[in-house]
Amino acid sequence: MLNKLWNMDKWMLATLLCLHVIGTIAIYEATANTALHGLHVNNIVLVALSCIPMLCIGLVDYRILISKLSYVLYGVGIGLLVVVMFTGENINGAIRWLSIGGFQLQPSEMMKLATVMLAAYLLSKRAGESLRPLQDLLPICIVFLIPLLLILKQPDLGTALVFVGVLLSMLWIGNIRAMYMLLCMGVITISIGLICWLYYTDQELLAKIVQPHQLSRIQTFLDPTSDADKAWHVNNAMNAIGSGGLSGNMGFYLRRGFIPYAYSDSIFVVIGEHYGFLGSSTLLLCYFMLIYRMVLIVKQCRDIGGAYLVLGILGILVFQIFVNIGMHIGLMPLTGISLPFISYGGSALLTNMVAMGFVLSVHLHKDEFLLDIPVRVEAAVTNTTK
Repeated sequence: MLNKLWNMDKWMLATLLCLHVIGTIAIYEATANTALHGLHVNNIVLVALSCIPMLCIGLVDYRILISKLSYVLYGVGIGLLVVVMFTGENINGAIRWLSIGGFQLQPSEMMKLATVMLAAYLLSKRAGESLRPLQDLLPICIVFLIPLLLILKQPDLGTALVFVGVLLSMLWIGNIRAMYMLLCMGVITISIGLICWLYYTDQELLAKIVQPHQLSRIQTFLDPTSDADKAWHVNNAMNAIGSGGLSGNMGFYLRRGFIPYAYSDSIFVVIGEHYGFLGSSTLLLCYFMLIYRMVLIVKQCRDIGGAYLVLGILGILVFQIFVNIGMHIGLMPLTGISLPFISYGGSALLTNMVAMGFVLSVHLHKDEFLLDIPVRVEAAVTNTTK
């Protein structure tokens, strides 16, 4: 066991440590001199506790966990999402949490990993062959669709979009026919175009399709000047990040309460304002290192199931990083989605650390099963590393 611990990916562990240090400092800055002061101490405790399952999973052969637990964890996750619908705690108009003792559990966070595990297990059965429409493509789409619909009911559009992004990435790497992928992308493009068209031509009809808070965010993104109150969050976020300059400032916008949820979803604004371009670049560099290590693990892995698993986890992280940062600099509509390893939140942190445990396990056992990765996986990874 000690030998396995020593052989874990030290670069990945070092990168995770750097991310947690940055997150803890940012949480301290976001909560200093407020009613939430001391939350950074809780974050340190949560990080320490979440390291235990990460290392334990990293020591176990991931193939045993996927083959034995993927269906079980997926079923438990769906059950918890159903329970949330009836007994979940309502916070700010959203029912996403279960109160267990003094801890708030968000099942949708853990459901992302459970879904990726099951999808990787199903994809691995094809051994790189093209996905068949009914036997392969339909079941995998259903695996993603069920939690997606349950999460939309909460409502939680941000997490639901993660499922869409990860589904498309896993289908592509899983060797879906190009025609089917083009069809999926066409449907998504048409849907986005239809929403934009309805916004400018018939907002009454659009209001019947989307929920009021979603319409408000669409309006804020497409026409920020239409309502200063609705665009208040995004405008303040962009101004705060811009005011950070090269090396940051004392936090004018943060200290005056202009940044809602600064310790969680909006924590990138804290880093941008307090530490400027240098601090934001350091964070992005750490993310790049983490992604790079994961890509190398996929490239070196000889087991197709392990490659799919890591790529699915990679899809979750990349999507969340892009959306969270993008929505605070005006590139994406505002939605509730956390910044991995940086935002404060027990459920998200635990899920991300467990996911990293699986990645460490794939790295540790990458040479124990010889099965060529399909050409599309190898080509995608090669292009990424160039």
